[in-house]
Amino acid sequence: MEHTGEIREPYEEEWSEVTPWPVASSAIMPPSTGRVQLWALVLDARSVPCRLERSGGGLCLSVPASQLERAREELRLFEEKNRDWPPAALPAHPLAENTLATLSILVLLATFHNLTQLEGMLLTFSQPDWVALGTAQAAEIRGGQWWRLVTALTLHADSLHLVSNLAIGGIFVLFLCRELGSGLAWSLLLGAGILGNLANAYVQAPGHSSVGASTAVFGAVGILAALSLVRYRQQLQRRWPLPVASALALLALLGTEGKNTDLGAHLFGFLFGTCLGLLTEYLLGRYGRPGRLMNVLLALLSAVVVIAAWWAALAFGE
Repeated sequence: MEHTGEIREPYEEEWSEVTPWPVASSAIMPPSTGRVQLWALVLDARSVPCRLERSGGGLCLSVPASQLERAREELRLFEEKNRDWPPAALPAHPLAENTLATLSILVLLATFHNLTQLEGMLLTFSQPDWVALGTAQAAEIRGGQWWRLVTALTLHADSLHLVSNLAIGGIFVLFLCRELGSGLAWSLLLGAGILGNLANAYVQAPGHSSVGASTAVFGAVGILAALSLVRYRQQLQRRWPLPVASALALLALLGTEGKNTDLGAHLFGFLFGTCLGLLTEYLLGRYGRPGRLMNVLLALLSAVVVIAAWWAALAFGE
């Protein structure tokens, strides 16, 4: 038996434009192309069929009419959950104007290195053996010669060693001093260097010795990494290890080259710098950056520690 009748085209469901209801009702301007593309990705991730269509000078998002309410709900939930994302950028942090003071200290360090290389001083006094008195010798430090933790930071094996520390480390030191203020920055650098040398002395063989400001330089790297880690933690979210990973990459790049490189001192300087940086950022969040008077006092304290260490080395060193 034959059936005759009209051949019907397959039913094609109507598509409707969709936007999340709160946005559609309150927005004055139509959503941007990027926003519409983001909504399409959201619906695709939630297995809601959708397509992008040209509309005037931009795009519009369409879904099957039967999926319209579901699509609106998915986009509404997405917009509510991400209403405050990305978070607003932190206000600009004013930097201290202390570049000249910081450079002066770096020049003083270079001048002291030159003095240690002289055969005699003023032609009438015998030249001390600065390296023997001030190097960070593990056995002597364990024996109580605390000054070596400090004096070793002011000594360098040769001019190339000095220039590399000043050229590379000077960048981090300058930025840290401008970020925190000279007094606080130099106190933290000195603290990271001292603690780094102390830890290194106890993990190395008794005959181990080292000199150089690089322990403090990598302390600066750790401090800056810690400041970024805490200060920008809202922006970092799941990428929070990024500052530390960058600092570790720098440590691997700059802190392991050369046959005389003391990796242990660099690593401990970085670790203690990170710890001091975390503590500092916590205190800065509660009490703010120290004022001018406090920075002056901290700078004087740092200078007194270095001078006292060299006085002890000359008075009690062998």
